[in-house]
Amino acid sequence: MKTIFFFKKNKTYFLNDFFPKLKLEKKLKIDNIQTLKKSKKFDLTFFDSIKYKDEAKNTKASYCITTKKLEKFLSNSVKTIIVKNVLFELAKILKKIYPTADIDYPDFSLKTGSKIRYKNVKFGNNVLIGKNVKIGKNCIIGSNTIIEHDVVIGNDCVIGSQVILKNTMIGNNVVIQDSCKVGLKGFGFIPLKEKNFKFPHIGCVKIDDYVEIGSGCTIDRGSVDDTEIGKNTYLDNQVHIAHNVKIGSNCMIAGQVGFAGSSTIGNYVSIGGQAGISGHLKIGNNVKIGGGSGVVKDIDDNQVVMGYPAVPFKEFIKNWKKT
Repeated sequence: MKTIFFFKKNKTYFLNDFFPKLKLEKKLKIDNIQTLKKSKKFDLTFFDSIKYKDEAKNTKASYCITTKKLEKFLSNSVKTIIVKNVLFELAKILKKIYPTADIDYPDFSLKTGSKIRYKNVKFGNNVLIGKNVKIGKNCIIGSNTIIEHDVVIGNDCVIGSQVILKNTMIGNNVVIQDSCKVGLKGFGFIPLKEKNFKFPHIGCVKIDDYVEIGSGCTIDRGSVDDTEIGKNTYLDNQVHIAHNVKIGSNCMIAGQVGFAGSSTIGNYVSIGGQAGISGHLKIGNNVKIGGGSGVVKDIDDNQVVMGYPAVPFKEFIKNWKKT
């Protein structure tokens, strides 16, 4: 699924614009801000955790914001900008380039859904659609739903009532039930004493074919990366997915499960109700996580875990019998 960039730059930026104290021989153009993994030549990236040292070694970025301690993991071809707080510096740059990405402002391009423009789409009452929205054939859109500018919806999709879609790309044969909110800004900010600094979110949400999302789910868009849900994955009601989370294909997620930001979930993963997945974790393929569990570390393929903190199921039963 090709990425659509929902936030636009208003001019060309150079590294000197953000770091004037650097002694640079010439102006260095910044094409984009990307993750270590997705960066290309002339992109600015960031490296703030040893957890991503392998991606740092292989990044194609031209420039990287990092710390003195982590600098050694980057290639010599990468121009490093050494700072004390990587995410704070990154947030300030994003705010300058994309000044509207830190708050979900109303979309004033919204108009009532037109059957003339979308001939093969069935609309409920009071559906509002923004500029440049694309909706495929044979879709059904429920009443009081809002689809904001540039959103893409594939063929044969069912979107329930009172749904809000923004900064989102949806494949074919997807079902999104009533009252879901998809593509909103995530919960990210730099804590400061006088006034917290909101972290702009410039990513999007990608939902692959045959996904079903239950009522009342909230799916945040990515911060710098994207939030992704793989093919044929089913979400129960009231599931929360934070920014940059990537869920694989053929997963089953029960009600009220919460995913913290930037965790990666493999394929064929089953998660019981009210479980919590901490941030920046990797959950392997064919993993089963019991209801009410708290996952605080990575899980390898083909594991069954339960409890808080989540442990292998046999260990959980053994500990339970002792109580």
